[in-house]
Amino acid sequence: MTKDKTFYITYWASKHKKHITRQGKHDEKSRFGTSKQGVPYYVYYDLDSNGYRTARGNYVISVRGGK
Repeated sequence: MTKDKTFYITYWASKHKKHITRQGKHDEKSRFGTSKQGVPYYVYYDLDSNGYRTARGNYVISVRGGK
């Protein structure tokens, strides 16, 4: 993942009980990992809500445009 490059991420949000798509940015606090239960996760900066969010399980990242 390229630092400070914007992207769109789509994943199942348990809180909303549906798939959501957010605009995000990868920065120095962003990270990929696997939980103790073996579930993959990605912590990213959510540009839509101006805060860090965690996508758990299956997620799709797409880069649109030249940003």
